[in-house]
Amino acid sequence: MRGTQAPLKFAITSKGDETSNALTQKIKTYLLDFELQYDEDTPDLVISVGGDGTLLYAFHRYCRRLDKTAFVGVHTGHLGFYADWVPEEIEKLVIAIAKMPYQVVEYPLLEVIIRYINGAREAKYLALNECTVKSVSGTLVIDVEIRGDLFETFRGDGLCISTPTGSTAYNKALGGAILHPSLEAIQVTEMASINNRVFRTIESPLVLPAHHTCMLKPVNDVDFQITIDHLSLLHKDVKSIQCRVADEKIRFARFRPFPFWKRVRDSFIAD
Repeated sequence: MRGTQAPLKFAITSKGDETSNALTQKIKTYLLDFELQYDEDTPDLVISVGGDGTLLYAFHRYCRRLDKTAFVGVHTGHLGFYADWVPEEIEKLVIAIAKMPYQVVEYPLLEVIIRYINGAREAKYLALNECTVKSVSGTLVIDVEIRGDLFETFRGDGLCISTPTGSTAYNKALGGAILHPSLEAIQVTEMASINNRVFRTIESPLVLPAHHTCMLKPVNDVDFQITIDHLSLLHKDVKSIQCRVADEKIRFARFRPFPFWKRVRDSFIAD
């Protein structure tokens, strides 16, 4: 819970459409009227107005201060996994932010470290949803090591490594399991693996606990298209891609219960 010694500092990230921008201005005006402090650089609370993509953007913008910043989402389109509130509830949300202490719920993140053959400085990323690895052209051929031991040589379209919160996104579309976000784990899911008399993969998603590291090492090609959530980049001369549960966590501000399985049901199977 936040303390009451100093005024809460807040920032707002908008999807950028007319509806979201109007709602953003409304929230900002209301919170300033309550004498809260608008601060885009060092906010205690970031309000995301839009959809899951908007919150992903906000997460990456503030990923260097995750221990100091909490997030809350307002969805202005389809129901999202990261958005607790709807536009009709804005007055209720504003009063809750201004007057109520909030509960902080922490969810695990994925840490991805990419190392390079040429000795270039390694690149470190945090993902809220997932990391995907694909070949620039043709089939991805890559060794999958778990805890330092070779598990398999994967051949196929690519691999998806997801967080528990990201398990309902691309991972689910690939046939991966849905994991509750309280689990400290990552999931490795295949994209169209090649399995025949010569080549063989596990053909099943792998759920790895926090103390297990997954290392991907090139077999032939060393150039890969790697995505971190919504960010897609070409990485050349890759020596290895290390994936594990990050030490950092994302913090969500909860002003009311937001049951995960109800969210799953409402998003995928409710009428």
